Parts: sequence; structure tokens; C-alpha cells
Amino acid sequence: MFARAFRVRANTNIKGSDRRKLRSEVAAAFPSLSTEQLAELVPNKEELNVIKIHSHKGEAITVYMNHRNPILFEVEKVLYPTVYTLWVYPDLLPAFATWPPVLQKLAGGADLMLPGVVVPPSGLPQVQRGTLCAVTLLGNRAPVAVGVATMSTEEMLAAGMKGKGFAVLHTHLDHLWEYGDKSSPPTLAPLVTNCAAKERAGDEEELQGKEPGRGGSPEPEQHLDIRDLSLKDRDTCAELGKEELPENRAAEAAEDASTEEQQEAEDSRTPQEQMDALFNQCFFHALKCKVKKSDLPLLTSTFLGSHMVSCCPAGKQLDIKKSSYKKFSKFLQCMQHQRILQVKELSKGVESIVDVDWKHPDIKAFAVPEGFSSASAAQDSKSEDREQVYHAPEIIPLYGVSTKMIPLFQESGHRKGSIFSSSEVRNIIINYVKSNELVDETNKNFVKVNAILCDCLLDKSEQDEISHLKWDELLSRCLERLQPFHQVTFSGQEPVVRKGNIEPIDISIAQRSSNKKVTIIKNLELYGLDPQCVANTLQQKVQASATISPAPGAKDRVQVQIQGNQIHHLAKMLLEDYQLPRKYIQGLEKAPKLGRKK
Repeated sequence: MFARAFRVRANTNIKGSDRRKLRSEVAAAFPSLSTEQLAELVPNKEELNVIKIHSHKGEAITVYMNHRNPILFEVEKVLYPTVYTLWVYPDLLPAFATWPPVLQKLAGGADLMLPGVVVPPSGLPQVQRGTLCAVTLLGNRAPVAVGVATMSTEEMLAAGMKGKGFAVLHTHLDHLWEYGDKSSPPTLAPLVTNCAAKERAGDEEELQGKEPGRGGSPEPEQHLDIRDLSLKDRDTCAELGKEELPENRAAEAAEDASTEEQQEAEDSRTPQEQMDALFNQCFFHALKCKVKKSDLPLLTSTFLGSHMVSCCPAGKQLDIKKSSYKKFSKFLQCMQHQRILQVKELSKGVESIVDVDWKHPDIKAFAVPEGFSSASAAQDSKSEDREQVYHAPEIIPLYGVSTKMIPLFQESGHRKGSIFSSSEVRNIIINYVKSNELVDETNKNFVKVNAILCDCLLDKSEQDEISHLKWDELLSRCLERLQPFHQVTFSGQEPVVRKGNIEPIDISIAQRSSNKKVTIIKNLELYGLDPQCVANTLQQKVQASATISPAPGAKDRVQVQIQGNQIHHLAKMLLEDYQLPRKYIQGLEKAPKLGRKK
């Protein structure tokens, strides 16, 4: 539900009567909470806010905030605790354990499948279908996810622990967690089970000098499946196995153990730590071998997509979501704090690297990994402009509620400034028409125009003439009268919402001295394109001089100027190489007409 970014609609403080109502709702939803715990979770005087948000799927969600952390969220009048709340009250929900690597999949939006559920020796908690449950990681009782059971415990076991077990709603590392202080789960020791207590008693008997066979350990433990043991139990079993090895195999076992220890040392880092190390390696490699001072300012998206990706070792892939940074901008902020480079927002929502300290000790001390020779690095640097990996941004038109359109949207709980996608607007209008019974009885393709639709969608000259509108015309008129916004999502970055329609890439032809023509390209930065790289690529393709200069009337933007009318080459590069939609390019019709000269 929160695997992707959501949009905040409203943020208000909860007053006394609403707090008491919320506290009673929490008490009804979670009866195991004591009066003191309820007062702590929903305090009387401390700051407590309610936030209205919409998920990427358009779901309306209410989030309750305490101490700047989301503590509860409500969907369709059902309350759910967040991981921040469950870290304080870890036994609030029945918990099911899974392996640590599964968390990354859950945070990415996946549901928890039954093969990923660890069955403890004491058995699974008894739940029914639809029960709200917590998900923990093996060895730690602190929940990392909240989900709803898709089947009862009996059904899970009858299915052989196969199929989907839990529909996951919220996890540690998702966007709702990011809305809080982004703290990590506490380390809470698992509850001691009867089997574990008996095993501990057996260990004490061994320490007192008793023989293992006379300790009277129960037979069921002898048939325990190795998959049901915790990591600590597996290590214990491995140690007992070593003690039983014959003396003539001791040397061989020691050699195998040393090899295993060496491999474990190499793989001891978590997947997140390994991804952090890979980002650091590619970052310093790119600065040392790829980027030159003449390349600055350099778009951060170009630095990641072209320079760092080309430095990634074979068989590995950079994925900022799997690192501890989660966003490439935060990774660069960390490097900026270390005074390695400087990043500035030269245009709204688009960041560029403006300075690099190549004398920094970390850059100077970095050794290029084996397999990346200096010669190949130099060759890559020379051919970089020709082999850049560019991903066109995803651009989504959005619509904001204007003052005139408030009466049409306030019935669905929205106010001025609320932002929607076209599909969300369509659903709101359809619900409004149906709830007010405005569909024409004789022809369902038409909608009757009531007083609100008349004021919002019709001009004064039309109000006495039009009594019905077709569905398509109704929706198009509504979109035309809403305030335009747009959302831009660059590869590996969070979506950015801006006011108005996005400016197209503007291509124009200008006359210079001696009747010479030049092609001028503006607004490349808005689409994540590095003007310097575009100029270099064009210069190589058409063998003409290309320069960069400040764009008149646009603060912190530059324009590319190249000799001659090069629109044909430019169109091929933007449409075919960069895969940009034609509707975002203005001026292609100014290309010279091809034909025989008379």
C-alpha cells in the first residue's frame, strides 16, 4: 500500500473530543492495550495530528501522527498500527516470522508467501482468515510489517505452507515509515518457548558433568527439522556435529571449516551493506576515471545513469532502493557532507554536480578494481558521450481543484488545492453524477446539468441553452477548468510535482551575421538531459560547432546553440535515441524541406 509515494491532502491537529473518540476506537480495535498504554498512544495534551493522504492507487487513507511519527493509519474505517507503534507494543498482534532477506521484497510491495514463513518448534499462532497480523524477522521480536491473513492457521498447514499467506499493508522501509523519523527496529529477544527451555536445561546438565545420553531429553526434539531451528540453533547443531567427527577426519574438517569461515567473512555483510559498498565503489570509480572538470555542471541523473552504471562490475546492478540511502539525492548529500563534491539545484527539481574536490583523500586513495584497466577507463571516458544511457522521465499530467470547481469536489471531501490524476478526476465525477442521480433516464450517454455543474462547467452564454452533456464532454470540460499540474519521475529518483504544464523542449532557428543560421535548443534540463552532453553528441554527428550559453529569461538554465539548421539530426536524436514523446518537443516543423534544388 505504501511501497510507492503518496500525496498528502491535509494536515490538521486533533482536538479534545476527537482525541477521546479516537482513543475509544483504538481501545475497541486493540482490546489488549491497557488504559495506561492507550493514554500513552493517544495522549491528552501532546501534539497529535491527523493527515489525509492518497496512495498511488487512489485509496483515501487517514494517518495519525504522534511525536512526528505515524502511529496508526485508517483505511475504509479500519484502524491499523504502524511499525513505530508495534516496536513499542510488540505483542499487540499475533506475529509470524520470516527470513531477513524477505523484508526487501515486502517493502517493494510484495505480499508474504507461506514458503517464506518460518514454522517454529512451538507451532504457528492460531489465527483466522482476515486476522490482522505482524511480521517479524527471525531472531528479533520487533515487527517489520503489518498484514492481513488470507487463510486460517489450519488452512495454512493443510495447504503444506504454500500459496499467499498474508496481504501486506505496511512495512519497515516503505514510504509511510519514511514519513516518520526513519528509525530502525529495536532488537527484542524472542520469547522463550518450552522446547527452548528444555534445551537450556539440557545444556546446564552437560555443564555439570552429566553425560548427554542420560539427561532424559524428550524424543520429539530428536526429530526436529533443521528448517525449524533459529540461526543460533543451527550453529549449535553444527558444533555438536563437529564433536562427533572421528579423529582421522579432524584435519579435513578443520580445512573445510577454515574455507567456510573465509567465505562467511566475505558474505557476512547484509544485502543493504553490500549495496552501500557497491555505490561507494562506483561513485569513487566514476569520479576518478569518468568525470572531468569540463563536464561540470553535471546532472545527477546523468552521473548515476551514465558514469556510475558504467563502473558497475559485471554481474552486479546498482539499485538505490536496496541501499540504506533509499534515494540517490541522500547518497549525494552524504558525499557533500564529506566535502567530496557540491550539489546544487540549478533548476526546480533538477539537481546538478557543480564542483568536485579531486584532491580529496578518499578519491586519491581509491584503487580502480581489477578488470577495469586504465586504458579501458580512458576509452570509456572518450566514448562516454556516444554511449550514454538515458531514460526518458515519466511525465503524468495532474489537476488541482481551482476556486470555481470547489462546489463540484467538496461533496467527495476535497478542497481547493487538492491534486488528482485524470483517472481520479474521472472517478470523482462519475460518483458525483451517480450519487445525485443525474444520468438521463432515456439516454444514459447523457448527464443532466444541475445547478453546480452549470456554475462550474458552463459559460454564461451557455447556461440557458445547455441542459444535458455527453459523458466525454462533461469530463473534458472538467479537466479544462481544473488547475494544471504535472508530475515528473526520473529513473532512480522520487517523483516531483510541479505547478502548470511542463514546458516542451523548444527548438528554434535564428539568423546570425553573414546570413548564417543557427539552431537553438532550450529546456533540456527539465527532461533530465545534460545540455553539455547533447551539444557534444550533436557536434560529433553533424561536424559543426556547438556552444552552451545562459538561456535568456530563464534563471539557472542554459541553451545549446549549434551552427546550421540541424533539426533533422536533433529530431532523430530526441525521438529515436532518447525516446522522448513528440508532444514534448516544440519546433520540429522548422526542419529544412528535403528535395532537389531547382
